[in-house]
Amino acid sequence: GCFCSDSRNTVPMTEATLTPMTEPDNAARYRRLRIFNIVVGLAFVAQIAVILKLSKPLSIPLVLGYLDRDPLINPDVIAKPVEVISIGIASSVAIFLACAALDHLLVAFPLRSWYERQLGRRANYARWIEYTFSSSLMVVLIVVVVGIRDLGAIIAIISTNSAMILFGLLMERKETPGTADWSAFWFSSAVSLAPWIIIVLFLTSASPPAFVFIIVILQFILFFSFAANMGLQYKQVGKWKDYIYGEYAYIILSIVAKSLLAWLIFANVLRPAGS
Repeated sequence: GCFCSDSRNTVPMTEATLTPMTEPDNAARYRRLRIFNIVVGLAFVAQIAVILKLSKPLSIPLVLGYLDRDPLINPDVIAKPVEVISIGIASSVAIFLACAALDHLLVAFPLRSWYERQLGRRANYARWIEYTFSSSLMVVLIVVVVGIRDLGAIIAIISTNSAMILFGLLMERKETPGTADWSAFWFSSAVSLAPWIIIVLFLTSASPPAFVFIIVILQFILFFSFAANMGLQYKQVGKWKDYIYGEYAYIILSIVAKSLLAWLIFANVLRPAGS
């Protein structure tokens, strides 16, 4: 499954060159999509309430290693880890769920007209803005669960993940399905591998519990399913010729990925003993 495309006839994605979708039942389809966004948004809100209500307090310290001797003179010197900040696990889970809830409810209510105009131009910038925050926090929680506590590494992972998402936004902003230059897509796919390479390096040199492997495997598959969904949209494969079909796929992937991560963390890390 390579989503390659001949970019010699690429047409920049501008309002002048775009043709809005012309299905006769667009209004009805948008109403159904609005209801779906409301249901998904409220589902995220309900999960936030339950997780915050039932979770035990747990914070994980993030550290930086500081050298107290010149490493050139003392090549065997080991940096001493110093706690810089700690992150609350339950609150972090609630925040990435809240980002998603806010996105879905905003496009269903105050941003509805703007959202539907975006869909007519085969784009949804709100999605990419939300993913920049929510998926970055999800990756942070994944690497923390794996055992990565170095604040410098985590900042780099957040930056890499954000770059992946913003390349996706750039693809939708500049390219038209069927005639796209795929550079942004491949750049996004390339940088997205960095956090997972770091995770694999940690997993191969440690012995984490089984649920950590489950989280990593499931989230890896789901994260790259988003890229597959975009690839199918831009290759105009089957039902993905309809942008709204791909929009539903993004929403379903989002709630599945976020809910799975939230409840796997809750069940194995945040659930009070004896409950």
